[in-house]
Amino acid sequence: MPDSQLISEGLSLMALGMGFVFVFLSVLVVTTTLMSKVIGRFFPEPPASPAPARRSAAAADEDELKVVISAALHRFRKRH
Repeated sequence: MPDSQLISEGLSLMALGMGFVFVFLSVLVVTTTLMSKVIGRFFPEPPASPAPARRSAAAADEDELKVVISAALHRFRKRH
């Protein structure tokens, strides 16, 4: 077989393979998009409920954290 014929067959095989992969991935994207829309239509997500306000507990935790950090700093400075 001459080299030009091998190169020609190689290029045609490469184009065929790349075309097959392109078509497969395109079908995969379309199928995934359609499935997502179908699932979203028949099984909608419930609306998110607002989180309860816990401002007082967070403030108490912050105050306790400040006390613990200041005690740790005081002990560190006392030792060094």
